[in-house]
Amino acid sequence: MALENSVFPSLPDSLSLPVEEKGEGEEVEVAADATGVFNLSEELGHVVTTETPSTPPPLAKVNRSFQAKLAERNAQANEPRKKAVQEKERNRFGWARARRKRQRYVEKNGRCNVQHGNMRETYRYLTDIFTTLVDLNWRCSLFVFVMAYAVTWLFFGAIWYLIAYLRGDLDHLEDQTWTPCVNNVNGFISAFLFSIETETTIGYGHRVITDQCPVGTMLLLLQAILGSMVNAFMVGCMFVKISQPNKRAETLVFSKHAVISLRDDKLCLMFRVGDLRSSHIVGANMRAKLIKSKQTQEGEFIPLDQTDISVGFETGDDRLFLVSPLVISHEIDSHSPFWDMSQSQLEKEDFEIVVILEGMVEATGMTCQARSSYLAEEVMWGHRFSPMMLLAEGFFDIDYGAFHHTFEVVTPSCSARELSLAAARLDAHLYWSISSRLDEEPTLTNQASKQPDSSSANSKGGEPTFIVGEMTDIQEQTGQGELNGSVATDQSESEA
Repeated sequence: MALENSVFPSLPDSLSLPVEEKGEGEEVEVAADATGVFNLSEELGHVVTTETPSTPPPLAKVNRSFQAKLAERNAQANEPRKKAVQEKERNRFGWARARRKRQRYVEKNGRCNVQHGNMRETYRYLTDIFTTLVDLNWRCSLFVFVMAYAVTWLFFGAIWYLIAYLRGDLDHLEDQTWTPCVNNVNGFISAFLFSIETETTIGYGHRVITDQCPVGTMLLLLQAILGSMVNAFMVGCMFVKISQPNKRAETLVFSKHAVISLRDDKLCLMFRVGDLRSSHIVGANMRAKLIKSKQTQEGEFIPLDQTDISVGFETGDDRLFLVSPLVISHEIDSHSPFWDMSQSQLEKEDFEIVVILEGMVEATGMTCQARSSYLAEEVMWGHRFSPMMLLAEGFFDIDYGAFHHTFEVVTPSCSARELSLAAARLDAHLYWSISSRLDEEPTLTNQASKQPDSSSANSKGGEPTFIVGEMTDIQEQTGQGELNGSVATDQSESEA
């Protein structure tokens, strides 16, 4: 409570009462100290008399249970805030940064996610008009197909009408002695119908050209030639568009995930491919590309750097006989881009694997190409594809229900480089262990030469006393216990 010093100059600026908390829990009773006097006069209302002690009041004693509950409540209230601050700091320094979903370069259905813009040399499309028309979508292709015929019919129909108008055939429709250029052409509609009959070779009926019009004869030849060219061009475009082999790629399927596991004691990246049709792909071959951003030593940043992934090009394993689903394997060796990648690093990587299957369609002989891709989160470490082939009576049964299924297998989480170094150290240890055993062979040979009787006796039995390089003879000469101890030591070291 604050009072003005101008009215009461002897009063302090503020009044404070010592507090004593009684009881336990949240209920607190406040009582005034006996050393201070605090009175309010109802008559004066604004006059307050106080008598302050000469010594400061003692500090309030706070109940420990109440303090503990208050601290616990504050800690629970601030816990979400602290977690948010910690998460923000981790994201700031990259400790637990959430992986941003990578934009696919090639979709799972094989469509390339690329759009070309700001192209100023669009005239180049007209230099290859046939490919341009074939690449159009079906709506535009049908529109061009209809307009190509309709425009030529209208164009030549207008010329036939113009000839009849200039010769005066339209003015002598009722004159039986007049020979027109084309009989029974009495307007634009009849001229248009005659143009359609001429270009489509339907055959003349009521309307027919006469021999009294040389200009009409030349126009008839020109329309017949141009009509054949338009017909061949448009029918060819539609035939190529219908028989395009890209629709054949719809029946070539890839597994949803790629896996990494051991195959012949080596880490391999594997994915599965299959053909749903009974007609086969002739000369099928497989290629794979790694799409990943790269920065050169000079500082140049390459956003979509392409690196070849070997799937057996050197050994010919990339050429497939795709009668049943196959598992394509890429051995992770020193030439592989995944040589230094472990399981923990795979979870942090940002790349895309593009797989391409090419071959010739057996029915049409055209080249077909099927594409798919795998992001880093679509590569499963320590998995293997489930078998899907069963042996039935007289044939092999393929169960495509298990095409995308995988199961977990024991796989080291280290990189292929670390696995190779560990195997090399183990081989070197075993080599030196065996070499140390073989160094004792000359001594054993000398001891055997000093005992001709025993050696001759053993030779009569058909079993030599000592053969260099055989551990069984060393066991006979050096003792059973010593050899068993050394072999047990080698086995324990190899297991470690």
